[in-house]
Amino acid sequence: MAENSRHSSHPSIVCTVDVVLLTLRESRLEVLLVQRDKPPFEGAWALPGGFVHAQEDADTTASAMRVLKEKAGLESPYLEQLATFSGLARDPRGWSIAVVYCALVPFEALAKVLGGDSVNATNTVRLQDAASLSRLPFDHDAMVAAALARVRSKSQYSSLPVHLCGAEFTLPQLQQIYEVVLGEPVNKVSFRRKMEELDMLEPVPGAMRGGAAHRPAQLYRVREPFRSSLSLLARGL
Repeated sequence: MAENSRHSSHPSIVCTVDVVLLTLRESRLEVLLVQRDKPPFEGAWALPGGFVHAQEDADTTASAMRVLKEKAGLESPYLEQLATFSGLARDPRGWSIAVVYCALVPFEALAKVLGGDSVNATNTVRLQDAASLSRLPFDHDAMVAAALARVRSKSQYSSLPVHLCGAEFTLPQLQQIYEVVLGEPVNKVSFRRKMEELDMLEPVPGAMRGGAAHRPAQLYRVREPFRSSLSLLARGL
């Protein structure tokens, strides 16, 4: 009895999941923010997050998927556990632990769900340039920084940026996405050689894209085996 009483006197720990959802719009990485509807920090813009539902969620990945669906009406094609943030000072409600995920979503998928290019004007959900965020509550600034570092690091050796592409794209468009994510130019010849070596793309039969100033370019899509898994590239893009 004494042992049970001693344990019951311990304060509970707040356990949440938070999601850093990144997309690419107008050649910049943007992060999804939602407006908090309850304390602490009621009315502030923050990352989508919520409590783990012990009776409902099979694991924290399920929690993160549920949070994205509930808070922003989204299902992410790419979701990766990023890090765990914990401690007494990070949440005014007390000692807490947050399991943080990184999600990558093509902008066209966000626009479809959130109402086109007016996404910044919605009442409770908006996109903001990841490089110029206003101060976020809790330790969400550190979470965004960790997600950007992870995505840039993995993009050095993997196919990760394809998750920011739409369903169909040209090779110049894919190269531009790599360059935005990496923050530096990518050699065209090396890039195309790596794409060929990986064999993750397939041409869309009879589909071309181009404008008056350019020759039409072949449209590609990610081959089925690569659409739900992270494939590795050799370093040196």
